[in-house]
Amino acid sequence: MRKLVNQILSWSKYLTRLMLPVVLMVLVTQLVATPASATGVYQMPNLNVGSSTWVLDKAEVLSRINEGKINNALEKLAKDTGNQVRVVTIHRLDYGETAQSFTDKLFEKWFPTPEAQAHQTLLVLDNLTNTTGIRSGDAVKSIMPDNIANSVVSETLMVPLREGDKYNQAFGDATDRLVAVLSGKPDPGPPVVKDTVQVEGTFKSAEETDKGSSTIIVVVLLVAATVIPMATYYWYQRG
Repeated sequence: MRKLVNQILSWSKYLTRLMLPVVLMVLVTQLVATPASATGVYQMPNLNVGSSTWVLDKAEVLSRINEGKINNALEKLAKDTGNQVRVVTIHRLDYGETAQSFTDKLFEKWFPTPEAQAHQTLLVLDNLTNTTGIRSGDAVKSIMPDNIANSVVSETLMVPLREGDKYNQAFGDATDRLVAVLSGKPDPGPPVVKDTVQVEGTFKSAEETDKGSSTIIVVVLLVAATVIPMATYYWYQRG
């Protein structure tokens, strides 16, 4: 009996030593996974002169069909009017960065001179926080003043997102409005918001669920590593 108990205690100690690296690895992964996927302006590709890249969906929130429609609409706008719009989505901003500060830095990286900026508009969305930024050149401001540009990102783009992360509809509506205004047509205005009672959701997101599951696993492993040797020792003392 004593030999069996000693074997159990030995295996418990071995199991504890074996699980500690696993526990540490899970904790470290949780700590470093978030900042590792952040996007900074320095990570964005350069935009060549005359580039036909109109949509850069780094967050992968747009369907291929809808991205193609937006590309076609913005390319036609550029050919017809000379006014160019770029749409960028990212998943996570660098620490301390805002959607608008990111937009300003990227705008100046892609269009470094006032002449290059004149007919440009850049719209950016961070889908982790659903925050937006917009920046336009001086020539564009004479057609689309700041109040309309801000309305595009704060109303036209955001209303479908508040209704359930409808990114395809949001960018489709924002593109239609930008194309209309920059083509010299009357501003169609923001979408009409229906008065509905919004019930706050009680379900956790997938990211929160993953974190919760990882935490539970860590706790279970720690409890097992502590309780099993104690229970074995207590049973041995009673015997």
